[in-house]
This record gives sequence, structure tokens and C-alpha cells, in this order.
Amino acid sequence: MRLDITGRHVEVTPALRQLISTRLARLERVLNDAAVSAVVIVTKEKYRHLAEMVVHTRGDHVLRGKGEGSGWPLSLRQAAEKIEQQAHKLKGKWDERKRGSSGSRVITAPAGEPATARRIVRATRYAVKPMTLEDAALRVDGGRETFVVFRNAENDAVSILYRRKDGNFGLIEPQ
Repeated sequence: MRLDITGRHVEVTPALRQLISTRLARLERVLNDAAVSAVVIVTKEKYRHLAEMVVHTRGDHVLRGKGEGSGWPLSLRQAAEKIEQQAHKLKGKWDERKRGSSGSRVITAPAGEPATARRIVRATRYAVKPMTLEDAALRVDGGRETFVVFRNAENDAVSILYRRKDGNFGLIEPQ
């Protein structure tokens, strides 16, 4: 993350720079390196220490926080806490979008039948590999998988081999 520190009526010392870096390191852990850049403006007006932080994240999101206190640690903590609250909310939205885009669909029953809504939940992506029927049978028989989708090496068609309830194998081939 790119960091830009500006001091107004105050000199930015290495200790102050270290304090700012530790506050922003916590924020980076929350956002999982989604923070692109940060601008920190520290201002001293008589006895007040003001800290303003602006963090740019991926997706053109801007998180802002202001803090005021009698010392730098207090004002920086207030600003960082406000930004962390915004970061948690933003990360929740990102996670929710990931969960929501799983491809689940709701199917309603046809007219005249009892209304039972069933969902189709898209599972993980499944690689369709070319193999022979014997290789697919060994894979289903030897592993935890109950089915294998494969490209049949003999006729180059996508086929499905599954384990039936009676212990035998079932084969689904296109016509």
C-alpha cells in the first residue's frame, strides 16, 4: 500500500511515521491487501492534535476517518477505528457478493402441484478430463466421489459415470 503523510504545522518524525504505519498495518490485515493507497494528514492547532486518514481500496472505494485528541496516539486511534468500521462493512459486502453469486436459483412447482420451492445450488467447478471408461470406473470405485464427468477418449463425447445405490455403475452418454 502506498502511504502519503502530510504534516500541517507539525514535523513528521520517524516515531510519528511508525505510529501511523502500525495503525494502517492493522487495517491492511482486515482488508486482505485490498487497500491501494492511504493519505494521512496530521495537523496541530494549539493543544489539539488532528488526524485525517483517507484510504483508497480496490473497486474505487474510499474510506475516511477523522480523529481529534490531546496527543497523536489518541487522534490516530480514533481515525483508524472509524476507518476499520467502514472496512468491516465493505468487506462484509464483498463477502456477501461472493456468496450471493454462487448461482443458486429457486424453482417453483408447476401449476396444480403443491408449492414446494427447491433451490439449485451451483457447486464448485468440475474439470472435464479425457479418459477411458475403465479409468473413470477406477476413479469412482477407488475414491470418495460418487460420480465422474469425463470426456470419453473413444468417441470424444462428454459422459457421466456414477455409482448406483445397488453398488453397480451407471453410465450417462449423449445420443
